[in-house]
Amino acid sequence: MAVTDELRSACAQVAGGARHVKINRDAIRDYAPSLSLRGSPQPDPDSHLAAGDREQLAAFWLTLDAINFGSGWFPTLRKRESRSGYFTIAAGLKEHFVNSGPWSPEELTRMDAGTIAGALGQDPAHELMELFARSLNDLGRHLDSGFIAPIDAAHGSAVAFATELAGWSCFADASSYEGIELPFLKRAQLAAADLARAELAAFDDLDQLTMFADNLVPHVLRLDGVLSFNPQLTTRIERGELIEHDSPEEIEIRACAVHAIELIVAARPETRSIDVDQVLWHRGQEPPYKAAQRHRSRCTAY
Repeated sequence: MAVTDELRSACAQVAGGARHVKINRDAIRDYAPSLSLRGSPQPDPDSHLAAGDREQLAAFWLTLDAINFGSGWFPTLRKRESRSGYFTIAAGLKEHFVNSGPWSPEELTRMDAGTIAGALGQDPAHELMELFARSLNDLGRHLDSGFIAPIDAAHGSAVAFATELAGWSCFADASSYEGIELPFLKRAQLAAADLARAELAAFDDLDQLTMFADNLVPHVLRLDGVLSFNPQLTTRIERGELIEHDSPEEIEIRACAVHAIELIVAARPETRSIDVDQVLWHRGQEPPYKAAQRHRSRCTAY
């Protein structure tokens, strides 16, 4: 069984017995057809590298996805004006690539907090910079043959590519819930989708990927009435309390979101989980969703 099928099955099990989060299945009947899924959003030219050869562009996306985490710390970052934590990091990385080119795999193995902080315009003493550096160290160790090699080694399979990344500590993301193993692989799957959208990989099984289980899409689903959190969890989130990574509450939020997206796709069989994810993630950038508190967990998963 493919790792993404394992995740779908596990999330369905968690959703079936969840105590803190509920999927409002009746709401999906009207919600699914209401989503405008035409023209899935493409890479942002202000924050994503668009020019360069295939190796340089692959270097950008793999480097970015290796440090595409830290939402639990984002409120403490130096944000660019009117930019979220993600877009602040992505824009800083793009500027480094434009001005100085990509770091080589060997340079990534020697990355330190001060160097990555300088490239991103952040405080080198910030806890997230050390975590970024460690992730990039591990990324470099897996790229002896360059950035394109692992993409081509997947032989056109996004699932095979994500499964390969799952064995690298810089992309590791799995949780356990009452004996149920959940290989969320948020950033590993996202890397496959990013490379496909950037036309660096011709994956023929993108429909097999799940949504990218983070804290923004569940937030959108909650505000849109597809997910309900119990009052205690809602209160904790609204007062800005951190939700511990791998706690039952946090796993239920991620797992129920994954399963809810699968139910939406089942109601809209012409689309894919990654398309619904992107539409909802971009919806989450809109003012009504930005104004409300979402759950925050300090982890390297998202």
